[in-house]
Amino acid sequence: MEASSSHHGLAILFIVLTSQIALTLAYPPFLNDRNIEYIKSSCSTTTYPNLCYRSLSVYASSINTSPKLLVHTALNVTLRASKATSKLMVRISRFHGLEPRVAAAMADCIEVIGDSVDELQQSLGELGHISRSNISLTMSDVQTWVSAALTDEDTCMDGFAGNNMNGYAKTMARKRIIKVAHLTSNALALINNYASTQGYYLP
Repeated sequence: MEASSSHHGLAILFIVLTSQIALTLAYPPFLNDRNIEYIKSSCSTTTYPNLCYRSLSVYASSINTSPKLLVHTALNVTLRASKATSKLMVRISRFHGLEPRVAAAMADCIEVIGDSVDELQQSLGELGHISRSNISLTMSDVQTWVSAALTDEDTCMDGFAGNNMNGYAKTMARKRIIKVAHLTSNALALINNYASTQGYYLP
C-alpha cells in the first residue's frame, strides 16, 4: 500500500512539473520598465499582489499601459490556469487507490471547475464586445461571470477541507485550486478597477 501511494505521488508530481514547464515555455519575454511599473501599480490594489505581478509582468510588452488589455490578459491567464487544473484533476481522479472521500471531492471539484472555466470564457467573450456605449452593462456582466467562477472555486476548495482528508492527491489538487482562486480574485479586482473608469481608458 505504501509503495502504491509513493507511485501515485511520483506520477502526480510528474504531471504537475510537466504542466508547469509547458506554461513557462509559453510565456513571452517582457520589455520596458514603464509597462512593468504600470502592472506593479495595478496589482497593488489586488488581494494577492505578488501573484498578480508574477503572472502578468511577463506580458508587459503586450499589455503596455492599457487597462482593457490588462484585464483581458488577467482573464486569459486565469482561464489557462483553470483549464490546466481541470485537466490535472481529471488525470489524478483516474488513479486507483484514492481514498473514497478524496475521490468524491475530486469528482465534485472537476464539475464545478468545469463551470468556472465556462464562466471565465463567457467573461472573455463579453469583454471582447465592449465599447463606450455599452461599458456599464458589459462590465456588470463580466463582473457577474467572474464572481460566479470564484464562487465555484471556493466551493471546490471547501470539498477538500478538513483533517480527515489526507494524501498527496488531495494536497496537490487543493494547492492548484487555491492558486486558481487567487488568480480569479485578482482578475476580479482588476475588472472592478477597470469598470470604475467608466470607459475613459478604452483603447
